[in-house]
Amino acid sequence: NRFRTEGFIVLRSVFPPKILENLRDVVDACVDEVNPLRSKSMQERTTYERAFVQVVNLWQMSDSIAAFVFGKKLAKIAADLMGASGTRLYHDQALYKEAGGGMTPWHADQYYWPLGSDNACTAWIPLQDTPLEMGPLSFSRGSHGYLGGRELAISDRSERELGNELSQRGYEHIEVPFTLGDVSFHSGWTYHRASANLSSQNRRAYTIIYLEDGIELGESLRPEHDADREAFIPARRPGQKVDTDMNPPLYP
Repeated sequence: NRFRTEGFIVLRSVFPPKILENLRDVVDACVDEVNPLRSKSMQERTTYERAFVQVVNLWQMSDSIAAFVFGKKLAKIAADLMGASGTRLYHDQALYKEAGGGMTPWHADQYYWPLGSDNACTAWIPLQDTPLEMGPLSFSRGSHGYLGGRELAISDRSERELGNELSQRGYEHIEVPFTLGDVSFHSGWTYHRASANLSSQNRRAYTIIYLEDGIELGESLRPEHDADREAFIPARRPGQKVDTDMNPPLYP
């Protein structure tokens, strides 16, 4: 009930730290192997690139990561939170905010998703203790019910305009530290952001995006929808179920 009312929830001690320490080692290796920003200094990067190093579909790069993704624990939590009978994978990704990395602007993930329903959510899994100085994910409570700003991609503009609008409309900004083992979930249209990483260590986070089993592909309304469809939902047309080999069932 709280998740559906507030649009997010932070769950404490979901995993023993050792499990995530082992996962971190494998995710680190994948990010190091394909880091798309390795040759760019922080000064040369865009706001998006300063926010994090992003690597997607790690479950296809490592058997260990695939085993974690196919674990029933998070998939069942996602199903319960969404009120779904089952969940499928949309995709996973590493989001590494480097030491000295910039803020992540206000945005909603579902801006990018070409889905015919809103019943999708993201599990955000920090791979170390994440105090406020490292830039943990933070949320605008109840903002998944706000229809304004849904045309904004993650950008300096979204940070400015959404930040002002959400504040003026009384949506509370929730920012809390995470301990290794904690996991947050947020709805696709919940507005969220992260502060800059002011620490001397990388803020490592791993995410899994869950879809309600049976969800259909929606119409492409923007270029980002086309890009996501091609990357994560191949060979499907609007109105067809999202059930490709890239979207395996995870629960039950």
